Amino acid sequence: MKFTRRLILAAAAAAALSAMPASAADDHTLYLDTKDGRVTIKLRPDLAPKHVERIEKLAKEHFYDGIAFHRVIDGFMAQAGDPTGTGMSGSRYLDLKAEFSNTPFKRGVLGMARQPGDNDSANSQFFIVYADAPQLNGKYTVFGEVVSGMDVVDKIKKGSKSNNGMVDDPDKIIKMRVAGDES
Repeated sequence: MKFTRRLILAAAAAAALSAMPASAADDHTLYLDTKDGRVTIKLRPDLAPKHVERIEKLAKEHFYDGIAFHRVIDGFMAQAGDPTGTGMSGSRYLDLKAEFSNTPFKRGVLGMARQPGDNDSANSQFFIVYADAPQLNGKYTVFGEVVSGMDVVDKIKKGSKSNNGMVDDPDKIIKMRVAGDES
């Protein structure tokens, strides 16, 4: 009798837990804070599971805190994720293999930066496009999209066209966190 009652209680507890809504961390939401406000990003593990895993891991390690938007081209994209601010570096982890998809680069989409000519060189650098960028489709990994705060992205300091968008005294990411892990 005691065993049956425990089994029923365990089953009821399991059913209650499974009926609970998923936490924000489970829905792959990322918060990127700048001096001008917060950008909320919906990550897309359905398109690029390894890239989403990397971005979430680095955000949980606070890797992106204080990182500059080192290359920002008006009307095209804002790029960040290089700890040196030169566009030539990344995290301590191995580069990722490309996870290209048919998802188009449209305003607010996030892609992983990589070295020219090497599809499998994405590491920690990413970019947010300001406008539709069909020239990137199928050539860079899409891993997320801005769901709110694109007005904040629009305010990121732009670089000079003569210097391929490299920014003097660039705006920085104050902090970037996975939802539910905002310490």
